[in-house]
Amino acid sequence: MPPTRPPTREYEIEVAEGLVPLARRELTDVGVRVLGERPDGLRVAWAGPLERLLSLRLAAAVYRRLDFAVPRPKALLGDASFRLLAEAVAATAQAADFRGLRFAAAGADSPVFARLGRALAEATGVSFDPEDGDLLVRVRKSEEGGWAVLVRLTPRPLSARPWRVCNRPGGLNATLAVAMNRVAGSLPGDRYLNLMCGSGTLLVERFLDGPAGELVGVDQEADAIACAAANLAAAGAGGACTLLRADALTAPLAGAAFDVITADLPWGDAVGTHARNRELHPGVLVAADRLAAPDARLVLLTHELRLFRSVLTGQRAWRVARDLRVSHGGHFPHLYLLRRA
Repeated sequence: MPPTRPPTREYEIEVAEGLVPLARRELTDVGVRVLGERPDGLRVAWAGPLERLLSLRLAAAVYRRLDFAVPRPKALLGDASFRLLAEAVAATAQAADFRGLRFAAAGADSPVFARLGRALAEATGVSFDPEDGDLLVRVRKSEEGGWAVLVRLTPRPLSARPWRVCNRPGGLNATLAVAMNRVAGSLPGDRYLNLMCGSGTLLVERFLDGPAGELVGVDQEADAIACAAANLAAAGAGGACTLLRADALTAPLAGAAFDVITADLPWGDAVGTHARNRELHPGVLVAADRLAAPDARLVLLTHELRLFRSVLTGQRAWRVARDLRVSHGGHFPHLYLLRRA
């Protein structure tokens, strides 16, 4: 008999707002069929190995999706619906080490969800832990009517990278770093410079994107350089990157001609000050002009939007080639791709 083909199932890929077009392209490139999209995610059909979905680098999380034509969440306790839900939770629990189950839903602390949680615990052997459970089950109204139930496939979000052994205040989300590098383009011969590299997120994710001619990170703080070095080493990139302790605006990189320059500019809250940013933002454009190759791509992330727009209008070295409004930690900074004017 021919081997049985695995069933096609529906999944939901959680993505930071603003990154859905980039994530859709990543899904298409690996052969995943997209069924629909939301501002913060994509609904897909997939019959292949789950490892393919879990290796998506722009995905914040991946959920198994079940849709139920029921009028309210209480009906999920009905025999047919509950059996399907319990099977999905049990299959997810077998694939990873979870501490307990919890719900994310409107009314998650209601008696209905408490009853549903206890019933799932009894049916699957996964304890119900409404506060700290890491087997996350989201319940929300479906786009077609009824209710959608999303079961996260991993105990932690995919954006919590295994290589991250060191954190710093105001650190960049890894999926947003992937987006910045994808917008810049990752060519094998690129000389790549990350100004104010912090914990090294952009450098690590560029290393994981593929070969580069050179990877250089600059930061004026010794703790940042040490943190970036630890994360690069954990990612297997320790020998592939040069870290330099220096002021980003005056970095002594004689004869530099970088093809890609990136920076997550301080927002003036967790890192830096608004007063300092008035000098830093125009200074970064001047420094990049000094360090960039003639056809370089400059990718910046900033939350100082009014300041940065005024800086852009007051200079002639760079022009905006792309402007994306993205979500990051409850804020909505902009990701800019700049090219030589």
